[in-house]
Amino acid sequence: MNPDTLAEAILSVVTPIAASLRPDETLDIDASDIPLERPRNRDHGDWASNLAMRLAKRMGTNPRDLAQQIADGLAGIDGVASAEVAGPGFINIRLDAAAAGVLAKTIVEAGDSYGRNDSQAGVSVNVEFVSANPTGPLHIGHTRWAALGDSIVRLLLASGANAVREYYINDAGAQMQRFAASVLAAAKGEPTPEGGYPGEYIAALAARVLEARPDLLELPDAEQLSLAEDLAYEYQLAEIKDSLGQFNVPFDVWFSERTLHAKGADGTSLVDQAVDRLREQGHVFDEDGAVWVRTTDFGDDKDRVIRRSNGEYTYFAADAAYYLNKGDRGFENKIYLLGADHHGYVHRLKAVAGAAGEDPEKNIQVLIGQLVSVRGARLSKRAGNIIEMDDLRAWIGTDALRYALERSPADSPLDLDPELLQKRTNDNPVFYVQYAHARTHNASRNAADSGVERSEFAPETLSHETESALLGALQEFPRIVAFAAEVREPHRVARYLEELAGLYHRWYDNCRITPLGDDPIESVHRTRLWLNDATGQVLRNGLDLLGVSAPERM
Repeated sequence: MNPDTLAEAILSVVTPIAASLRPDETLDIDASDIPLERPRNRDHGDWASNLAMRLAKRMGTNPRDLAQQIADGLAGIDGVASAEVAGPGFINIRLDAAAAGVLAKTIVEAGDSYGRNDSQAGVSVNVEFVSANPTGPLHIGHTRWAALGDSIVRLLLASGANAVREYYINDAGAQMQRFAASVLAAAKGEPTPEGGYPGEYIAALAARVLEARPDLLELPDAEQLSLAEDLAYEYQLAEIKDSLGQFNVPFDVWFSERTLHAKGADGTSLVDQAVDRLREQGHVFDEDGAVWVRTTDFGDDKDRVIRRSNGEYTYFAADAAYYLNKGDRGFENKIYLLGADHHGYVHRLKAVAGAAGEDPEKNIQVLIGQLVSVRGARLSKRAGNIIEMDDLRAWIGTDALRYALERSPADSPLDLDPELLQKRTNDNPVFYVQYAHARTHNASRNAADSGVERSEFAPETLSHETESALLGALQEFPRIVAFAAEVREPHRVARYLEELAGLYHRWYDNCRITPLGDDPIESVHRTRLWLNDATGQVLRNGLDLLGVSAPERM
């Protein structure tokens, strides 16, 4: 019996009680309205509900009296061992071993699909993250967003959403001109121009540009700069893609900012069209020769110029065009993951949504991440002033780095301890979870060597207290996935996996899968193998949602 079937059972008990107490009223609730939670103290049962306290006033009765009627009704439900009333009207429910134990087989048979749900079905979501300028290597801040953004999309997909990972390439504007000038100066052996990009990586890019075009410096000056920009941009973007690929972060869409400014067959760009569309919504006005968007209508601290009096567009214009383009591509909901220095963008982006005729509180969500520090980390030799993603990954390891970045809320500052994250001890969270998974595989191998296999399943034998606790946690996984997807918080999965690993280790220390000595193989041994393999499956599924590997041996 899982939470959904238990909720249905409670509803079947409550409905006639409500009809008897209020015959002229309809209860008008369904199973999804039945509150269920895991008691912190396992002595209080497998599930607890405060339903009676919620309904008592409507039913015109005392909460404790209503709770007792519900508990009495549940006592006759198949699979419920007991139901007791506690405090002012809590109902503590204990399932019988057979009803709880069935879950182990369900999980094994479901395999990779266990935990997947339809809570986000029909939802289209564009998740844009990292989006670093293609003018240098990715750094530690990008690394955090790469891990979190990818896992948020994994959670959304597992919950039935149509979700994509999108990288916005900031390849238009003054930064690209400075980048090109820096590479060309390096190619000529000249100092970095004022406001340019320093670092060994610029010299390396210049060397590659010269290798590809030995005639570069023989071309006219304007052609030199254009060619240096095109080739260096291509090489740097390829390096960014490789860094993210090595970090197990695949992007579905690479969107070039240049697309927004390119003129179409009608002579207009997406930015031009965006201004016209916002004007049609009634939020654009002209003043002092410039074009403005009345963003104060949507909580912004001031109205924003979208086109200057000289005819040039502002960054806000590109933001608006990009937002509208996402909607044109079928994405009703947009999630932006931005760095700690981007708080000013929140109102601006929400104002764009409102000016476009959408709901700023529903159609757009802006997540702001806090800074990450790494004890003992050195600045990049290539870039000179940053801690590079590639250096961190090589030093700490992809799994440990991703897990460490994902196990805390995005808005909390992080101080990573590389020494801890490289330890093969239980103090290291990622090792603790991965070791639990490897242990399930080792237990399966040992069982096979001892002749224990899954030829029999007797769930009623899973009666030890550690088995009840383990099954209860396994039962929670789909709910954890659905909730983490809803609130965009991968750390909830990480913390769940750590709890599950601890429950598994305690169960493993108390319940033998293989018989002792020459004792015969019994039903309980074969059934425990099902539970062991079910736990391994859930650990594996959870780690996959975090983009972390699940080793079979450690």
